[in-house]
Amino acid sequence: MTSTVLVITALEDCTADRVIGALNEREAPVVRVDPADIGPELAFGFRLGPDTPVWDGRLRTTSREVKVREVTAVYYRRPTPYTTRFQHLPQQPRDFTVAEARHGLGGILNDLHGALYVNHPHAVTRADYKPVQLQRFAELGLRVPPTLVTNEAEAARKFAAVHGRVIYKTFRGLPRSDDGHTGAIWTQRVEPDTFDDTLAMTAHMFQAEIPKSGDVRITVVGRRIFAQRITAPDGALDWRRGDWDELAHAPIAVPPEIEAALYKYLDSFGLVFGCFDFALTEDGDDPEDWWAIECNPTRRSGGSTGPDDREGRLSATTGRDGQRRRPTATTGRDVGHDDRPVRPGESAGRSTGHAGRTRRPRRPVPRPGRWSPPSSAALAAAVEAARAAPTRQR
Repeated sequence: MTSTVLVITALEDCTADRVIGALNEREAPVVRVDPADIGPELAFGFRLGPDTPVWDGRLRTTSREVKVREVTAVYYRRPTPYTTRFQHLPQQPRDFTVAEARHGLGGILNDLHGALYVNHPHAVTRADYKPVQLQRFAELGLRVPPTLVTNEAEAARKFAAVHGRVIYKTFRGLPRSDDGHTGAIWTQRVEPDTFDDTLAMTAHMFQAEIPKSGDVRITVVGRRIFAQRITAPDGALDWRRGDWDELAHAPIAVPPEIEAALYKYLDSFGLVFGCFDFALTEDGDDPEDWWAIECNPTRRSGGSTGPDDREGRLSATTGRDGQRRRPTATTGRDVGHDDRPVRPGESAGRSTGHAGRTRRPRRPVPRPGRWSPPSSAALAAAVEAARAAPTRQR
């Protein structure tokens, strides 16, 4: 029986493109689907009965077809929400159709018998909350910055009085605006005298600023680990904000105590892959120099990672089923280009491109002397290995 890797993601996903490319190099059968294509572009039929105790049937796209019993590994990335597919409908039929698609098609795709998920969406959901991540880090003995989650201005002022320099971080990225642009609110220093009653409107996360010497991004796939130290030439609070061509990257050894904690972290959530961010003090030889910041179980994996590379790029990538598509140029939005204190939630400015279009800083292109972890290949190896030794993961 053929063993197939199923890639579940949206069309515009450069990380999935790279993983599919690596799988193609290994001659592993790959089918790419976006569940929100349900309709003429994505058809299916699944059966269950006395003679078939597990779901059997086929998924069919415009160019590929796969038997679900042949899927031994699933690379689950960032599929388009079903709500996007049915947004043209009135509210009641839209909500009904979305629920039926999510529980019907999603119910099959999220429980493929014997398949290894990298990562399972239920595991991603459990691990996707920053307060949960920070608590798990602390439980595993990792150092975490003193943190306050609150909607009370007085509590924020007291926290700042105790810890001095305080930063504000969002829990999630900015959603798309009405004009389709994405954006980001980078980590910002905040001043206590800006805290007022508007904080009561929603939850805010404040942390004591760590006097770091640099940042470390660690990609863990199974029991393989790739770590790079990232240094901004201006010592920026958030290295993602500036010109990524100016960042310095270098491999760094992860202390055994930190490495063991990361494996335990992934195991505790049922994850196969995770991308961890650490703030580093001193040279990193001592585990006490490592401060755990967050873990993203679906983050972009190739090269110097940053906000998802759907916008502000010109490239030819693979389409829904691993097929090549025409190059497209789109623009993104970048907010935050100075280290001045700002109010929580306030964007600190934009960079503009030609004709006044907003754009992101250019992403570094790996070149001689610039190191980046081969994590796309590692991800491909992880999902491809499941074809030989499938392991059920939920």
